[in-house]
Amino acid sequence: MRQAAQLDKQNIFNNIRVVLCQTSHPGNIGSAARAMKTMGLQHLYLVNPLHFPDPQATSLSTGAADLLESATVCSSLSEALTGCAFAIGMSARKRQISHELVNVREAASRAVKIAASQPIALVFGTEMSGLSNAELDCCQLLAMIPANPEYSSLNLAAAVQVMSYEIRMAITEGALEVDANATELATNEALEGFYTHLEDTLVKIGYLNPSAPKKLSERIRRIYARAKLEKEEVNLLRGILTLSVTPKKHSKY
Repeated sequence: MRQAAQLDKQNIFNNIRVVLCQTSHPGNIGSAARAMKTMGLQHLYLVNPLHFPDPQATSLSTGAADLLESATVCSSLSEALTGCAFAIGMSARKRQISHELVNVREAASRAVKIAASQPIALVFGTEMSGLSNAELDCCQLLAMIPANPEYSSLNLAAAVQVMSYEIRMAITEGALEVDANATELATNEALEGFYTHLEDTLVKIGYLNPSAPKKLSERIRRIYARAKLEKEEVNLLRGILTLSVTPKKHSKY
C-alpha cells in the first residue's frame, strides 16, 4: 500500500509544469530550475525567453542543468499550456480583474487535487511587470504570495521557490484528498477552441464588434475561467453555438 501511495504522489509531481513567460535575465531561469528541482518539480516551460540557452542560466542552476536541457521553449503561453487542465497565474499585486485571487497555500491545495489526474501549470510573468492581462486570460486562478505590504517585490526565482515549496507540502504532508469520481476538465486547447468559436458566433449574430472585441472577450473568458469547464461541458456549449447559427429542427438536448 505504501508503494502505491508513493507512485500516486510521484504522478502528481509529474503532472505539474512551471511556465516562465518572457524571462529577461537568463540567471533567473537557472535559479528557477534549481528552486524547482529542490522541491521535486522537473517540467520547465519557457515562453519567448530573451536569452536561452545561456551559460549564466547553466551556472546558476547549480546541479539542475538537466531541467534546462529538457526545458520546452514555446512561442506563446497557449502553446506552453497545451494539454493542461488548469493554470494558476502568479501575481505580486492585486488587480482590477474578476479572476479569483487566493494565497499560494490555497492555490497549491487546489492544484494538486487536479494534478492527481490531469496536467496543471504554474505560470510566472516577466521580472519587470509580471503577467499581462492577455496571459492572465489563459489562467483559471490567480495566486499571490502574502508578503510584506510595504515591500512585496520578490525575485522571480524566489517566487518559484515559494510556490514549489507549497506544492510539495500539499503533496507530501497530511491526507491527500482526491475525488476518484472527479470529471475530466477541458484542456487549454479545448478552451481556446471554444473561445474562438464563441467569438465567431457573437460576431455573426451582431453582438460582438469585430473591430473592438477586446474588452468583451476578456470578460467572457473570465466568466468561464471561474466555471472550470469540464470536457463534456465544452462539447455541449460548442454544439449550442453551432445550432445557434445553423438551426436544425431537432436537437438531442
